Amino acid sequence: MVVMARLSRPERPDLVFEEEDLPYEEEIMRNQFSVKCWLRYIEFKQGAPKPRLNQLYERALKLLPCSYKLWYRYLKARRAQVKHRCVTDPAYEDVNNCHERAFVFMHKMPRLWLDYCQFLMDQGRVTHTRRTFDRALRALPITQHSRIWPLYLRFLRSHPLPETAVRGYRRFLKLSPESAEEYIEYLKSSDRLDEAAQRLATVVNDEHFVSKAGKSNYQLWHELCDLISQNPDKVQSLNVDAIIRGGLTRFTDQLGKLWCSLADYYIRSGHFEKARDVYEEAIRTVMTVRDFTQVFDSYAQFEESMIAAKMETASELGREEEDDVDLELRLARFEQLIGRRPLLLNSVLLRQNPHHVHEWHKRVALHQGRPREIINTYTEAVQTVDPFKATGKPHTLWVAFAKFYEDNGQLDDARIILEKATKVSFKQVDDLASVWCECGELELRHENYDQALRLLRKATALPARRAEYFDGSEPVQNRVYKSLKVWSMLADLEESLGTFQSTKAVYDRILDLRIATPQIVINYAMFLEEHKYFEESFKAYERGISLFKWPNVSDIWSTYLTKFIARYGGRKLERARDLFEQALDGCPPKYAKTLYLLYAQLEEEWGLARHAMAVYERATRAVEPAQQYDMFNIYIKRAAEIYGVTHTRGIYQKAIEVLSDEHAREMCLRFADMECRLGEIDRARAIYSFCSQICDPRTTGAFWQTWKDFEVRHGNEDTIREMLRIRRSVQATYNTQVNFMASQMLKVSGSATGTVSDLAPGQSGMDDMKLLEQRAEQLAAEAERDQPSRAQSKILFVRSDASREELAELAQQANPEEIELGEDEDEDEMDLEPNEVRLEQQSVPAAVFGSLKED
Repeated sequence: MVVMARLSRPERPDLVFEEEDLPYEEEIMRNQFSVKCWLRYIEFKQGAPKPRLNQLYERALKLLPCSYKLWYRYLKARRAQVKHRCVTDPAYEDVNNCHERAFVFMHKMPRLWLDYCQFLMDQGRVTHTRRTFDRALRALPITQHSRIWPLYLRFLRSHPLPETAVRGYRRFLKLSPESAEEYIEYLKSSDRLDEAAQRLATVVNDEHFVSKAGKSNYQLWHELCDLISQNPDKVQSLNVDAIIRGGLTRFTDQLGKLWCSLADYYIRSGHFEKARDVYEEAIRTVMTVRDFTQVFDSYAQFEESMIAAKMETASELGREEEDDVDLELRLARFEQLIGRRPLLLNSVLLRQNPHHVHEWHKRVALHQGRPREIINTYTEAVQTVDPFKATGKPHTLWVAFAKFYEDNGQLDDARIILEKATKVSFKQVDDLASVWCECGELELRHENYDQALRLLRKATALPARRAEYFDGSEPVQNRVYKSLKVWSMLADLEESLGTFQSTKAVYDRILDLRIATPQIVINYAMFLEEHKYFEESFKAYERGISLFKWPNVSDIWSTYLTKFIARYGGRKLERARDLFEQALDGCPPKYAKTLYLLYAQLEEEWGLARHAMAVYERATRAVEPAQQYDMFNIYIKRAAEIYGVTHTRGIYQKAIEVLSDEHAREMCLRFADMECRLGEIDRARAIYSFCSQICDPRTTGAFWQTWKDFEVRHGNEDTIREMLRIRRSVQATYNTQVNFMASQMLKVSGSATGTVSDLAPGQSGMDDMKLLEQRAEQLAAEAERDQPSRAQSKILFVRSDASREELAELAQQANPEEIELGEDEDEDEMDLEPNEVRLEQQSVPAAVFGSLKED
């Protein structure tokens, strides 16, 4: 039951309340200026009809007109009430009026302005909305304008009113100049390119401008170039040529794009000849191959498009004679451009480095068949290239220049070029020396031998001021007299064209200047020897030896000693011995073998045998360890030939002591074989026994097989048993070496290298030992399986508990003079696994007891 009550208020006789409203009304009567009381009442009446709710808001705002909370809720509720109505409904105007009344008190509240402006935008009232935005900007402080402008700009862009938007953006940029890019994009979209270019130019010239989009100054500049070059008819207020050329000096790493932009501007403007001039200027000024490629490709494409357009026009309008001439001219121009490309590219590389000698040679090659251009290129090259900055050998330009004149029959001009080249201040002495040598070769090619000799003698003449060869402070003209290249050529010419005395003087001068090489010394000595001046040649060798040290003097000594022995043989034996001793004094082990063999050969042929043996003995100590084995072999062979094989025993013993285990093992086998041939069985057995200490049965099976064969041929049971005992002893010795065992196990399992820990990565200590024990047990088990039965053996042994009858029977069966060893038994003993050491009682053959009588 709803109880309606009418308050008897003289000011509002039309207010009607329900019974549920009475508590809130009473509360408001007590606290009519309390916002909380009104908000609770409004919250309670949310479900009431809209007029009743609006009436309640109006009552509250009448008492509290400055309450932001009440106004915000009230306006929000009024906008929601008309949300789904047509914009022409009068209710919209009531809501607008309500907003206007609110701004009498709430004109400093940006949130209310934003909501009102958005509400007006939804109504489509453009002018009213724009004026409301302007009122908001005037009413709010400038610090809050940043909240209004985004919505304002969105409103301006949402309508096709470019003039209004431009004016609005101009006002916005005064507040926020860093947002110029947004304005420029709008101008581009609205086809106002002239102002966009002006704004973009202003941004590019502002050094303090920071792009919101993260663009660099070059990117903005490139956008400006594209804009003004692609729209020459729409951008009229800027000097495009000046702007782009300013960029050429400012952005030197992007010249190609800027030149193409400038040419594109003139092409779009219809100034084709001006565009062609720009392209020509570009390819003559760019400094990098990348920029050149960009400009040249654009240039070629432009020419192709011009030819295509001309052909299309001629086909449409009919071909005339003038059109044919113009078309042929364009085709010829295009072909010339393509043909010039290598030369233009070479020009770019020379602009990068004008001192690059190889590029100058390539440029000359490009002018092949055009003598005038070649001469001009060579002239420019020798004038441009600075020898101290040159990349390559600058003298080759002068030489090639002279060669060009020579090939064309102008010898006098070639001589003039080379003469000028000799006066150039080169960086290296070798460059000037090459020029002098080329002067001599030029004369030789034309059979002017005397002139060639005069030129080279002039080159090697002492200058007025002497200087050291590597003294960079002196010009090369004062140092060329020490150039070995010039002296070598002069020596060759003197040998061929000069006299003996002049040639000898040249070689002596080379040695005096201390610029000779070992080959020069040998050549000098050979020259003297050819002319029968043997002692003079030996003096030349001596002078060369005094100039050099080991190892450079090696060839000189070898040649000197060989020639001396060939000349005198044994007639000057003491002098030869002194030479050899002098050569061997300080000789490195690497070069000692040849000299010692030569020395020993001298002693064998003309000296004493004991001296030769002493030389061989010294050689075994002086050579490198890798050559000692070969040296001992030679020593043993020569000693056996001179003194007999018995004299080699001491040599063998010394070799076994000195050589490595591998070579010592081979030497022991040869030593033992020699003793066998001499019938010294015991000595051979002692050698085998000694050598066994360095022979692991698992890796040196060949040695043990050789010893076994030896014992089979020359031994008895005791020696066989002793060999087997030694074998087991050596095997046990090697088994105690853990690392060796590990390497052998890894080799068996297929691994070439490794240690014990490699068998089980991550384990250590007792785990390694456990693995070794397991491996040893495995190898022992395999040996047991592979071992043949002892019953098949031909060697019968006496059991320790056998009776006398059995012993006698076995004695009758055995031959005391013959030893028969079963192959199976021997193989069984030889095939024992590395880790197995078997000890057992064995029977004794009856022949051991001889003629003992039974008890």
